[in-house]
Amino acid sequence: MKGATVVIEKKVVQADFVETESQKEEFEVALSRLANQRGAQMPLLQETQRIYGYLPKELLERMAKALDVPLEELYSTATFYSQFSFVPKGEYTISICMGTACYVKGAGDILDDLSDILKIKSGETTEDKKFTLESCRCIGACGLAPVLKVNEEVYGRLNKKKSEKVLATYQKEA
Repeated sequence: MKGATVVIEKKVVQADFVETESQKEEFEVALSRLANQRGAQMPLLQETQRIYGYLPKELLERMAKALDVPLEELYSTATFYSQFSFVPKGEYTISICMGTACYVKGAGDILDDLSDILKIKSGETTEDKKFTLESCRCIGACGLAPVLKVNEEVYGRLNKKKSEKVLATYQKEA
């Protein structure tokens, strides 16, 4: 098992790369299908993110070799888009919108409250790997402000109490 070191907000995070046999097989199929196609970089990054939930350094190195591009080029592309992560995320990713409408209506307080409950800061994952908490720029549901997403499910017109109920629903599932 190799580890990848990533610097996030001036904090070093160590993530050990672990893959299942099915992930490895699915990645190899995607790699062989896309490696010789023009413009394969984004689709391959997206497929890798979908398969593993993040972009492990070990796979970026294999992708760079297969695509015949410098590793730095893949990192440059991946760091440009917020959809990509270099560290594993939890089973449930809670994204709290910090766009103007949401922020003005109390999204910062909701983020602080959920951070206290989960005992993690924005950008971190709980030790049990169930929850990742993050803030985002805009979900695009300003009329429902403040808004948060759990994975792809959007919840709006929140306050601290309502957001705690949303979290409790996922805690029961976990």
